[in-house]
Amino acid sequence: MLIGYVRVSKSDGSQTLAPQRDAMLAAGVQADRIYQDLASGRHDARPGLAACLKALQPGNTLVLWKLDRLGRDLRHLVSTAEDLRVRGVGLKVLAGAGAQIDTTTANGRLAFGIFAAFAEFERELIAERTQAGLAAARARGRMGGRPRKMDRATLAMAMAAMSDPRAKACEVAKRLGVTTTTLYAYVNGDGSPKAAGTAVLAGTGNRVKLASAP
Repeated sequence: MLIGYVRVSKSDGSQTLAPQRDAMLAAGVQADRIYQDLASGRHDARPGLAACLKALQPGNTLVLWKLDRLGRDLRHLVSTAEDLRVRGVGLKVLAGAGAQIDTTTANGRLAFGIFAAFAEFERELIAERTQAGLAAARARGRMGGRPRKMDRATLAMAMAAMSDPRAKACEVAKRLGVTTTTLYAYVNGDGSPKAAGTAVLAGTGNRVKLASAP
């Protein structure tokens, strides 16, 4: 089954979805299986995409007009494409730089596999940075156990790890040697710092004990 997704960046009428919808219909996507959004993609909520991804089942193929319709940025694009691959959902791009992606063909499956490689590479980088940070902490005399404070190095690793949409807070916290509660006391789910984290980065909270974290 083919399921399409279309999006324009402006909802003021200056852009229209018609060309994208026409391309979907020409590609064999039924009109009632086309999801849409009127949003920039980077900052705006995209309920159409959320509903589209939820509707996809193993064996389905997601059809896009252009590859940039799918992701907010490269990291989000790679993680979303990898998630589709793991779920057994195909991807077909009709135009633009990603038009060679069509998992119904050998070349398309190869291109799709590249996304999996990038996603794996990103996960390995996060793990490598985390392990390097822990090794540096041990070299400074912190030998295992829960750290008594969230310092800049640990916070930087936490922010980098949590900025990955696929990251799981419990796994990040375990790697850093802190509790999930402590992690969320300093870092938001998207990797941005909370007030306590901002204080550490500014140098005013380097010795904030875990017990005093909000």
